[in-house]
Amino acid sequence: MLNNEKDETLSNLKSQLRQDSLARRDALSPALRQELSLAIARHGSERLPEIASLAGMMVSGFLPIRSEVDLRPLMAQLRHAQARLCLPVVLDRQTICFREWRADVALTDTGFGTSGPGPDAPVVDPDLLLMPLAAFDRNGNRIGYGAGHYDRAISRLRDKGRIPVLIGIAFSCQEVAEVPFEPHDVPLQAILTEHGLRTVDI
Repeated sequence: MLNNEKDETLSNLKSQLRQDSLARRDALSPALRQELSLAIARHGSERLPEIASLAGMMVSGFLPIRSEVDLRPLMAQLRHAQARLCLPVVLDRQTICFREWRADVALTDTGFGTSGPGPDAPVVDPDLLLMPLAAFDRNGNRIGYGAGHYDRAISRLRDKGRIPVLIGIAFSCQEVAEVPFEPHDVPLQAILTEHGLRTVDI
């Protein structure tokens, strides 16, 4: 198979896995999603300190859109643990940056259906990324939403000599048997679902 045919086959497979996984996530009722999000917050607050010393660490979370995990309860607990928080802000269809989110900072409309700290907030480099995803497998491979925002952001951090801890955030229904892995893909160190924190040997 020629390289371009192989790439197209992988792209189509990822697209189908993404579509099916997001359909399962969308099928969860709002009440159940909130219940599962609280379980994720409980597991995260108990287990994340095993992976990293949270005090003073810059942690990137996210605010839920569509049927995503509601990470706000966990972020509140991380703030209580003296972690510093930041949120991804979409600058354009290619780029996100991370702006610090202090407790006294109001959130604004940042475009593309998202909200976050405004342009006056400091741009920071996170030490730990809590990443939304469409699908994942047991080996820590992930499928994002297809825009590549996080892939490019992680690449920029690594170019600066930063190696952030990468933790995927999802409901367990988003797990698939196998995510096609490509050389440029960066695996997760752990996955946090309502069933707990699962670390990955990489």
